[in-house]
Amino acid sequence: MISFVRVDDRIIHGQIITRWSKEYPCDGIIAVNDKAATTPVLKQSFVASTEKKVFVWTMEHFLEKADTVLKSDKRYFLITKNPVDMAEILVKHKFVPSDVKRIVIGPCNDRPGSIKLGQNQSLIQPEAEACEAMTNAGYDVYFALLEETAIGSWPKFRSKFGY
Repeated sequence: MISFVRVDDRIIHGQIITRWSKEYPCDGIIAVNDKAATTPVLKQSFVASTEKKVFVWTMEHFLEKADTVLKSDKRYFLITKNPVDMAEILVKHKFVPSDVKRIVIGPCNDRPGSIKLGQNQSLIQPEAEACEAMTNAGYDVYFALLEETAIGSWPKFRSKFGY
């Protein structure tokens, strides 16, 4: 089962391990990112970052394993590096992450063409489109580096992107 869904441009790091996994208990972490899954040194760094079970999968592999993940008694975090990948999983492929309806968007660094929403939280237009799609599919797209520093849900920011 999925117990927490997050988008984080760092994928797996200290906040995930020390903070979010205490607020949302988990037995393991599933990171979906093609580059990390196919770059041995990246993959190993994520696996070594915690004592929890860590899977770093390509999108294709995740989609093959999706039903197994949902049927598991184990609680997993589902993490992607960007909102576009998360929207592909949730909207395009209609993966329903157990009872989780909130998608927590963490760090998204400033980049050329990005619009700043809050500290270390900026989106480019394709990511905004992904947030809109996830919201339209019934998810609460919620921007929070940490729970206590949350800046709000997608409807608060959507007008910055022409919606």
